[in-house]
Amino acid sequence: MSIRFAALLLLALAAHAASGREFFVSVQGDDSNDGSSLKPLRTISAAARAAQPGDVITVRAGTYRERVTPPRGGESDARRIVYQAAAGEKVIIKGSEVIRDWKPFKDGVWKVTLPNSFFGSYNPYQDRIVGDWFNPRGRPHSTGEVYLNGKSLWESHLLERVLNPQPFAGASDSAGSAFTWFAEADDNFTYIYANFHGRNPNQELVEINVRDSCFYPDQPGRNYITVRGFHMSHAATQWAAPTAEQIGLIGTHWSMGWIIENNVVSDSKCTCISLGKDRATGHNVWTNDPRKDGATHYNETIVRALQAGWSRQNVGSHIVRNNTIFNCEQAGIVGSLGPVFSLIENNHIYDIWTKRQFTGAEMAGMKLHGAIDVVISNNRIHNAGRGLWLDWMAQGARVTRNLLYDNSTDDLFVEVNHGPFMVDNNLFLSGLSLLDMSQGGAYVHNLFAGRIHSRPEPRRSTPYHQAHSTALAGLDSIAGGDSRFFNNIFVGSGRPPGAGSEADADPLRFGGYGLWVYNHREYPLQTGGNVYLHGARPFFREQDALNLPGADPTPGIAHEGAGVYLRLRLPPEVRKAPARVVDTELLGKAKVPGLPYENADGSPVAIDSDYFGKKRNPVSPFAGPFENPGQGELKFKVW
Repeated sequence: MSIRFAALLLLALAAHAASGREFFVSVQGDDSNDGSSLKPLRTISAAARAAQPGDVITVRAGTYRERVTPPRGGESDARRIVYQAAAGEKVIIKGSEVIRDWKPFKDGVWKVTLPNSFFGSYNPYQDRIVGDWFNPRGRPHSTGEVYLNGKSLWESHLLERVLNPQPFAGASDSAGSAFTWFAEADDNFTYIYANFHGRNPNQELVEINVRDSCFYPDQPGRNYITVRGFHMSHAATQWAAPTAEQIGLIGTHWSMGWIIENNVVSDSKCTCISLGKDRATGHNVWTNDPRKDGATHYNETIVRALQAGWSRQNVGSHIVRNNTIFNCEQAGIVGSLGPVFSLIENNHIYDIWTKRQFTGAEMAGMKLHGAIDVVISNNRIHNAGRGLWLDWMAQGARVTRNLLYDNSTDDLFVEVNHGPFMVDNNLFLSGLSLLDMSQGGAYVHNLFAGRIHSRPEPRRSTPYHQAHSTALAGLDSIAGGDSRFFNNIFVGSGRPPGAGSEADADPLRFGGYGLWVYNHREYPLQTGGNVYLHGARPFFREQDALNLPGADPTPGIAHEGAGVYLRLRLPPEVRKAPARVVDTELLGKAKVPGLPYENADGSPVAIDSDYFGKKRNPVSPFAGPFENPGQGELKFKVW
């Protein structure tokens, strides 16, 4: 054998080893099969038990009612374990089961009786939602759910409210909220009552939650897993507090290197996708020990996490992209400490917290604690209550080119972060664009169509970190300010601008339109190239603001087929804004951590392209998210 031939043979063997084996799963398969294309397995779980690093699990069309609990992960990015739907086929994973044998009970209400053994080790109808920062609004809630033809009904805590249902105040679907259910259990049986309003549940598709997740490891450290192309729904998820294990409909469970892409994830009782915390570093510690406040408990949780190995080498670095996420009552994407160093892009998140039967401090389209060096890019978040919430330690985070609108609470909430973090080229179109309880942010080339609310937070001391690391550098409270606002467009309400740049009474509670709401913060802003329209007002020290109080841009979103369009009217004077390219040098260093604004790899940053990725004029860029957009009546396809 020649040396050259031997080398080629070794390369071929190495390539084969790296590519691994492909297992096939089919609803016509059998778990006693070998998993080949001709002899597929029946369940994804059986393939998960067999798969080794480098292997691929391909699932063919059909509905799979199981919780996939991967017993192992891959070894590296090159040798990961891939779970994928077969190309062009619809593969559904559900945490529910179909329920028949409903019996008429009374006044159009039906009842089903299930032995508790039906649920195995977990019965969602005996599991109450509890946790730190959870507000049940005066009544109990279970993790269970009942679905009629794919649509969830409203849980009631009283049988009387199933027999005599009334529309639920605050629900986005008032008529739908009259479709109610109630459950109770004894030592042997679980009883579910449901008002289907004249429909026979034995002739319809009725499903109930029976599993707490659809795809979730039972142990941390299941690294380098890809989950691609599935439709996943119906999970009895528990409240995902930042001080608890955060179990999502799909979740990474304190692992690293996952790729979650091209999935449709919906109908989770609490959260859809979790990048969150483990249980060992604390689980609902404030609820279990109310002697100390929640912030103190979370600081202690962070210390325990660091002692347990919270670092780039062990946790995070996930990719979550191109997913459609909806019908979750807590959050579309949630993560405490676990999201560090991740990329979250091109996701469509909507219809979050629509029932509004419970509430709490962890609810948003996307809610992240510890978003260190996380890039959140090109996401569309709407009808989500709160859109995007970055809470604690969003150091090095970048929020870029996102579309947020029709969020009833606010578009972006940054809470007790010290910077540096960057927010650029975003469209914030809801009534409250920005709730800022942080400092050290850099806001560049955004469109703020709603109010801005600036609040200090002197009561809590929260961490800041060494550069691009989870390692602690110190603690400090939030005095407010020390942020940078360059080349943004602010839209007012059209009310008279009054005294212009004069310092008004501190708008601590409600905020206002423009940067004047920072006039009373302890640390001053850095500003330049901003445009103020329709009565929005500048920061009182801002020297070069372009103030056009008579110009009404009337921004609005229109849905045309699958496309989303922004309508906007810009006066020709906007071109006169003295904007310049914003980069690391201009932004300087955030005051408290003393660190520069830069890319996650430590390289200098330059905001030199627009919302669409179009290169900006290097000498005189256009203010706002669009480079050289034109003037007058404009229409942009923004999704």
